[in-house]
Amino acid sequence: CTHYLFIVVVAVNSTLLTINAGDYIFYTDWAWTSYTVFSISQTLMLVVGATYYLTFTGVPGTATYYALIMTVYTWVARGAWFALGYPYDFIVTPVWLPSAMLLDLAYWATKKNKHSLILFGGVLVGMSLPLFNMVNLITVADPLETAFKYPRPTLPPYMTPIEPQVGKFYNSPVALGAGAGAVLSVTFAALGCKLNTW
Repeated sequence: CTHYLFIVVVAVNSTLLTINAGDYIFYTDWAWTSYTVFSISQTLMLVVGATYYLTFTGVPGTATYYALIMTVYTWVARGAWFALGYPYDFIVTPVWLPSAMLLDLAYWATKKNKHSLILFGGVLVGMSLPLFNMVNLITVADPLETAFKYPRPTLPPYMTPIEPQVGKFYNSPVALGAGAGAVLSVTFAALGCKLNTW
């Protein structure tokens, strides 16, 4: 029971982090910085929970199931935004599923070798999630334009969206997020495995 409770708690926290970790709606001067932090935080939340769940059950495919839980929880939470008047195509859910599938694939292809899961799976998730999320972001309505049309009613004036200075700090938020995520995800994958030995 404790194991499954942990899975639910991590999935709920992933949902909360999705909404609070520099979400796409906060398109200010820090747009790409927010995107990078957002990508890294999502990568780590996915990999620790999915690795825990995967090694707990020992069945390839459960990491993808875990990502599906995160996605469903997030859609439910985003329904509140839709109720506030935001257009439906602006409610972007991070693309966890393809990265979780890569984690499952790494576990299955290495015949359930935990060390390979930590190393290969962690790197694959860390490098892929920022890329998938950028593709996901490109397919929806322009976030900056939407933020101007639908400002949050609770936002103070100083947080009104302004034109982002793209490339002001670095030119590739996807590369930065993928690089940092690939390194950190290995550590968090190891943590996910370690949680099963408590």
